[in-house]
Amino acid sequence: MIKNDEYYMRLALKEAKKAYEIDEVPIGCVIVYKDKVIARAHNEREKKKSSLAHAEILAISKACKKLESWRLEDCTLYITLEPCAMCSGAIIQSRIPKVIYGAYDYRFGAHKSILNLFDVKFNHMVDIRGGLMEEECKNLITSFFKELREKKSCNS
Repeated sequence: MIKNDEYYMRLALKEAKKAYEIDEVPIGCVIVYKDKVIARAHNEREKKKSSLAHAEILAISKACKKLESWRLEDCTLYITLEPCAMCSGAIIQSRIPKVIYGAYDYRFGAHKSILNLFDVKFNHMVDIRGGLMEEECKNLITSFFKELREKKSCNS
């Protein structure tokens, strides 16, 4: 099987679906090193009761542990939603050279939607691209919030 960007984004979508199943905002992430997935994660903010438990943060932590380094210089991060400012900072700080995401985040996105932290001239620049499998990624999040609103209106 050819492992390309779409292949890895499908794995990130699988992670996002895991989040959906446990009533977490369905965002999934995988980190690839030398054509091998070394970390997978999905949002766990509700489960961990932590605003830091974003999919990217959890995956970066796992990847650092796996490589025994805080530098993830030869890795690519795939995420189903445009990174927020916190996650963008973590990506830059961990020296990840390439990021590919699915849907744009018009509420918190820190690449194109609200601001662009990746254009700031830090000592590490990231090659970042959005819109891969955008519809699938966006539809999953849209369905989640629609379902959440319906549950809330039934319980009121």
